[in-house]
Amino acid sequence: MGVYSQINLIPADLLDMGSMIEAVKVSDPDEVYNLAAASFVSSAFEQPVGNAEITGLAVTKLLESIRHLNSDIRFYQASSSEMYGNSHTSIQNESTQFAPASPYAISKLYAHWITNIYYEAYHMYTVTGILFNHESPLRGLEFVSRKITNAVAEISLGLKSELVLGNLKAKRDWGYAPEYVQAMHLMLQQDKPDNFVIATGESHTVHDFVKLTFEMAGLDWKKHVKINKRFFRPLDVDLLRGDYKKAKKHLKWEPKVTFEKLVKIMLDEDIRRWKMFLDGKSFPWDAPLYPDESKIITRASEENINSSKNKKHRLIPKK
Repeated sequence: MGVYSQINLIPADLLDMGSMIEAVKVSDPDEVYNLAAASFVSSAFEQPVGNAEITGLAVTKLLESIRHLNSDIRFYQASSSEMYGNSHTSIQNESTQFAPASPYAISKLYAHWITNIYYEAYHMYTVTGILFNHESPLRGLEFVSRKITNAVAEISLGLKSELVLGNLKAKRDWGYAPEYVQAMHLMLQQDKPDNFVIATGESHTVHDFVKLTFEMAGLDWKKHVKINKRFFRPLDVDLLRGDYKKAKKHLKWEPKVTFEKLVKIMLDEDIRRWKMFLDGKSFPWDAPLYPDESKIITRASEENINSSKNKKHRLIPKK
């Protein structure tokens, strides 16, 4: 956190290549990290075409923008462990065969391969990071990890009584997002571009996540959790567990935050936020977090700023 005062925001539309070209021109970057996607897997089944356009095709538009404007820009594409789907392997690495099991996963796979193609075809510095689930208190409430910690925080404070979930048997490899961002950055600092799996090497069921979170709050999960079939995916992925040996060897990266520590970080923050709410302080998702228009820059605004600066420094000839 604390970075907001040091950045500017540039408006862009993933479906509008013109706006992407404009964004690259305005920012004039050395590195581009594409984390944009319609990333809630379950909703992808209701919006498969939109997912393909935003999560998949938009990456080609961004790569084309970079290729035409400045092919020396280094590009990171956020690939996903969901691309492995039900690969029927106990652990997945860079060589594991992909078997996507959702419109989101197949869209991510398109983006993954098109990024590799731009490296092969145009010799651009492009990499993909195949990141397994990475969580933090900033995770959206629609994701199961945050759904759990937020609900347990509310239950512990008497604000609600139950948590409704879907498949508790699904196993995922959960890591701490800030550490994964460090890995992304390291990928673009290497002499040669390469793709890496970023994970913890451990998997835990949704049930494990639920049980641990309730225990940390001093509660019995069985008294509060209900299962509803509407939260099951049409096609689910049973097990995801990543092998990060390559990243450890070449990037000198490995995870430090354990599963237990991750859950505690998220639960403690959700409890803190709800206590703030009960004390009449700013609600965690209230207006103060909405972007200030003064932070948004466009080429037109930059030209106005530069024009103003030039006027200030323009010499007035002596009469």
